[in-house]
Amino acid sequence: MSSKTMGIIDPDFRDAVLVSVTTDETELLYNKSMDYGWVAEMTLAKDLEILINNPKFSDIEIFCENEKKLYGCRAILAVRSNVFYKLLYNGRYESQISFPNISSFGMEIVFEYIYTGSIKEESLTKGNILEAFYAADYFQLSGIQRIIIVKTYKDTLEKSCNENYSPEILSKLAETIPLTDDNIFLSSLVDAMAVIPLNTIEFGRLSIKGLRYFLSCTEKPFTTPEYEVFRYSAILAAKQVSDDAYKFFMERLPTLEQIEQNENLLQPEIKFITDHQKVAKELEPLTEFIDFRRIKGQILVDIIEPLEIVPAKILLKSNDSNLNNRLCLG
Repeated sequence: MSSKTMGIIDPDFRDAVLVSVTTDETELLYNKSMDYGWVAEMTLAKDLEILINNPKFSDIEIFCENEKKLYGCRAILAVRSNVFYKLLYNGRYESQISFPNISSFGMEIVFEYIYTGSIKEESLTKGNILEAFYAADYFQLSGIQRIIIVKTYKDTLEKSCNENYSPEILSKLAETIPLTDDNIFLSSLVDAMAVIPLNTIEFGRLSIKGLRYFLSCTEKPFTTPEYEVFRYSAILAAKQVSDDAYKFFMERLPTLEQIEQNENLLQPEIKFITDHQKVAKELEPLTEFIDFRRIKGQILVDIIEPLEIVPAKILLKSNDSNLNNRLCLG
């Protein structure tokens, strides 16, 4: 391991041609023709990093979820976050403050960003990325959210869908900010989610509002067949109603793979479910974004129609469209 040396740039020196800063990773060479401003920023960020959660330099104790204690500098926290400013400079000089709904993992990421203005890629892990996003939302630090979303999109291209947190983050954003087409956060998350088949996302990871926004972005190419879009939407809607409704629709809606493996798949005799109207109500905001014309007529008639959760006129129109297409092809 190479030794580390600190290069100090004197703004008054004129003739020096070289200052070397050596680290484990790289060696940087500077000369008098270069702009040293970024070097100063780099050094300042490294110095401020020493202050993070350091009791020696703290004047406020912050208790997080499960009473985990972190140490902070009130002046730095207040200057960098309006939420902290209102809490710490409210006329009462408190030595302790509590955030019972913020995890210490999320708060540590908030500290890193507040103190240094950035987040190291290795700081965001599978175990803390969601907590960090929620903490950033609480403290109104959109810069952290932007970093997380960029990392999420990058991870989408490199890792499995189980390590992709775009469904959870999209659900959180859908609850807290307006769903507009020009929102860069939402657009990036939709791009990240578009490559994930819906049927691989566990129920509970994606909210109704998040799914609705996702489906509304019709210009985005999705990897999920239309029947699977309906199936996921219907089961998610049922999950909002009751456990019994959720179990019922899980049984009544086979996957497309199961249907294709058994084209003569017979559905058991329909059982009466008192909650089907409630499920239809939950499903209603999603129905307009599902193109039933892309679903085979037999599936519409044998599987979807008996459930009575989609307006009959929509299914009839879609079935007629399928029939006309077959006649034209014939």
